Amino acid sequence: MNIKTLSTSRYNSTNSQIFSVEYLVVAGGGGGGGQIGAGGGAGGLRLGSFLLPVGQPTYTVTVGAGGSASGGLGVATNGINSVFSTITSTGGGRGGNDTNEAGASGGSGGGSGRSSPSAGTGNANGYTPSQGNNGGIGSNNAAGGGGGAGASGGNASVGQAGVGGIGVLSDISGSSVYYAGGGGGGGWSGNSAAAAGGQGGGGAGIVSGTATSGTANTGGGGGGGGYPGTQGGGGGSGIVVLKYLSSKSLIVGVGLTYTTVTTGNYKITKFTAGSDTITFT
Repeated sequence: MNIKTLSTSRYNSTNSQIFSVEYLVVAGGGGGGGQIGAGGGAGGLRLGSFLLPVGQPTYTVTVGAGGSASGGLGVATNGINSVFSTITSTGGGRGGNDTNEAGASGGSGGGSGRSSPSAGTGNANGYTPSQGNNGGIGSNNAAGGGGGAGASGGNASVGQAGVGGIGVLSDISGSSVYYAGGGGGGGWSGNSAAAAGGQGGGGAGIVSGTATSGTANTGGGGGGGGYPGTQGGGGGSGIVVLKYLSSKSLIVGVGLTYTTVTTGNYKITKFTAGSDTITFT
């Protein structure tokens, strides 16, 4: 399994003036391309933990929206960055299409259209460890898949669009959940089949009709549109999850949508929309 987790000892400190917070920060996924469109790249995914001083006034939290899809030969858009304090995850790259063929770079890169050799690159800001992967290459009247946090998007082949790259499995919320899967590429009716999105909220591509959007609060990339169907899917919105000792509390600004649960000795707060500041007390 592609699972990322951290030892529970990270929450403990011999210094009573500091405490540890585990974070998962996923940006919004990129929108899928329209006519014979490529899958959008997943939003960048960063996770880890760091020590925070007690009484720090504020930290910024932003949950990035998913990128918009394109219809026909229009151009989709990248997803929006998500932020917690100094941690920024980059929005997923948009998928290319029949004329705007190159995928855009981002947290994970968008796939390219049917005849472009250039897909979007992942990990656009060069973070270590990497926050995402490259999109797939389109060919043979089919588009490439968007990159995911766990793998690159698939390249198209004869008669088949590229699949979206798989996301990453995290247990920060108390159960194992995949995040940041890439969108599947679109195909051309009678010439090529569309492809599935990557596990982790990636939307499926289509041959006709409207492609599937990335799943909300996963950072999944949008699926690519087809031909004669010409509408891609939008990118899924991101999420910020924080896990910290249950003895701590949060004051949350009104601009954020969130929920908090207590599990054993820890609290888990999920931010699902908005932007504002938080204060630990």
